[in-house]
Amino acid sequence: MKRGAILALASIGFALPGPGGSALADSCWDHNGSLMRLKAQGNRRWISYERPRPQLQKAGVQRGTLLFDGIKAGNWYSGTARVFSRFCPDTPLAYAVEGPVRKDQLQVTVQGLREVYKQCRPTGRYATDTLVFTYSHQC
Repeated sequence: MKRGAILALASIGFALPGPGGSALADSCWDHNGSLMRLKAQGNRRWISYERPRPQLQKAGVQRGTLLFDGIKAGNWYSGTARVFSRFCPDTPLAYAVEGPVRKDQLQVTVQGLREVYKQCRPTGRYATDTLVFTYSHQC
């Protein structure tokens, strides 16, 4: 098995030994045309932008900007995601998400309900966001 695939499996849930016996991994994933970096330590997960797509760069997203942080329990991720806007680049909207790990497809999908904002102002409406992360060999 290639090193990248091993790291991907470790990131989504197969344990690779790390400090103190906890899982420790780093791999890259595709999300909506952006290259993401997933870091894992034990059951903690962080997904940040490695190469954000141009539209997000206009909203202030850059390499290292955090999109998701949370935990993995079994084949399930839960945590906090963020949505970015060029109208309020310094204050991303955070909302709760959760969803399954698909080891057979090397894919993680989380979903959550977030308030809809228009030019950095809440509208009182809500939308369901689905974030899909698919393992990438781009790292």
